[in-house]
Amino acid sequence: MNRLCLLFSFMALSTCNSKPPIDVQGHRGCRGLYPENSLPAFQNAIDLGVPTLELDLVISKDKKVVLSHDPFMSHEIALDTNGNDILEADEKSHNLYNMTYDSIKRYDCGSKPHPLFPKQQKIKVHKPLLEEVIDLAEEQTQQTIHYNIEIKSLPEWDEVFTPKVEEFVALVLKIINSKGIANRLTLQSFDVRALEEIKRVAPEIAISLLVDEHESIDNKLKLLSYKPEIISPYYKLIDAEKIKKLHAKNIKVIPWTLNDPKDIKTMIDYHVDGIISDYPDVVMQLLDVRQF
Repeated sequence: MNRLCLLFSFMALSTCNSKPPIDVQGHRGCRGLYPENSLPAFQNAIDLGVPTLELDLVISKDKKVVLSHDPFMSHEIALDTNGNDILEADEKSHNLYNMTYDSIKRYDCGSKPHPLFPKQQKIKVHKPLLEEVIDLAEEQTQQTIHYNIEIKSLPEWDEVFTPKVEEFVALVLKIINSKGIANRLTLQSFDVRALEEIKRVAPEIAISLLVDEHESIDNKLKLLSYKPEIISPYYKLIDAEKIKKLHAKNIKVIPWTLNDPKDIKTMIDYHVDGIISDYPDVVMQLLDVRQF
């Protein structure tokens, strides 16, 4: 092979392995396609070539770190241990913090049709452990994938639905450190207390400050004692000018949760640093890139 051919081959390989210009994050794996926060959802996201997996964490009674958006069995996605619907009025009585992980695994969190995601595959799944997801992703991607991990804590949940924030953070960091992925992840939360604790005990980890749709980005930033690496707001809170101002402060902007192609294209035009989506396949198609 001559030098010119070698050069083109190297350039093609570099392009295939380069990270997308915008970090595509599969929300709860890829919630639009597979049951949220499930092993099949993360496997599908990896198969799509998504560079970053976004996921949520809670804690069980026996101190296991479990993937779940809510600290209880949500009526929207879960069936009880007998396969029956869970009423919205009763869902908080299925408190994960009061259950051992063996009990949590008995709930089916993938067979119930989701009204917001008609294309979602229906599979009987249980809520996995954080370490199971990491093991899957590390093996499938040869230890190159990134993670955006949300700590689901609130002051009013302390010792009711979750442990105190110091213990919550410690349990999560123990697994992160044991798996050796601290340099490939972001820890995010709406709870400023959790972000303060992370920075106190693990200052090397990148932080993303989540901003809810009813909050102000500027006001939320003032609550934090340091400048986060990332701001992750509800996407309707930002525009091109706001993003420029945050970039000028050396803060990346990764909005959530974008599913409509029109909104996704708008955010791409705004030069956001990442996009969190239930349909990462759509974002990947619009960017025309692939990571793995």
